[in-house]
Amino acid sequence: MNFLFRAVPFAALTFLVACETVQTTDAGAVGVTRKQQVSSVVSAKEIEAAADKQYDQMMAEAQKKGLLNRNAQQVQRVRTIAQRLIPQTRVFRQDAPGWAWEANVLTSKDINAWAMPGGKMAVYTGLIERLNATDDELAAVMGHEIAHALREHARERIARQMSTQAASTIGSIAIQILTGVQLDPQITGTVGQAVFVLPNSRENEQEADVIGVELMARAGYDPRAALSLWQKMGQATGGGGPPEFLSTHPSGATRLRDLQGYVDKVMPLYQAARR
Repeated sequence: MNFLFRAVPFAALTFLVACETVQTTDAGAVGVTRKQQVSSVVSAKEIEAAADKQYDQMMAEAQKKGLLNRNAQQVQRVRTIAQRLIPQTRVFRQDAPGWAWEANVLTSKDINAWAMPGGKMAVYTGLIERLNATDDELAAVMGHEIAHALREHARERIARQMSTQAASTIGSIAIQILTGVQLDPQITGTVGQAVFVLPNSRENEQEADVIGVELMARAGYDPRAALSLWQKMGQATGGGGPPEFLSTHPSGATRLRDLQGYVDKVMPLYQAARR
């Protein structure tokens, strides 16, 4: 699940980027308190502006190809879920409910969804159809992706990679971060990826999981659906993928184990929302 937009121009930077320590969100009931290092050169507003521009281009291209919002029922499902999740973002960020949120459905066999910084989202039909996803399971995916946007994980990862790479490769690094396209190992080096980039990325994924289950629980969606969702994911992919230590996502077994603890913690929120 990826941020799909082009980075703002970084090639002009010839020195390592300065970073600052921030806390992008409040802790919530789940207690997300890790302090983050983000770029003090590239602002959240710049990244959001780049995201908005790329999102508009992507939606226009999908519309041209007849791949945008083809199934009215699916679009309604996704947007209804988004409308219930978005108000809950206030728990983590007071400004988030006022973002320019938008949710669309793209026709693709891929099992995928994403949310860009600033609130632009897309869900792929492959996720809905191949997993036969329930509304609760869709809420788990969308809550997870919204969490990435709330925590500004794209900006955080840009800062981390920019500080460990030569300025001449910053443009391609940003594209990798924001699109999920793997860089040539000759550029970054397998050791550098494993030591500096991938552990942080797994941490981002874990944060998105824990925030996501709280968002869905507060919105009245059963957080236990996060467990069934990832079980379906594992079945759909045949349990394949790279070893956990060389992956940007936790392994299926690790994710399910951790998710169970998060689910137990937010069940009272779900029960309260259902009253």
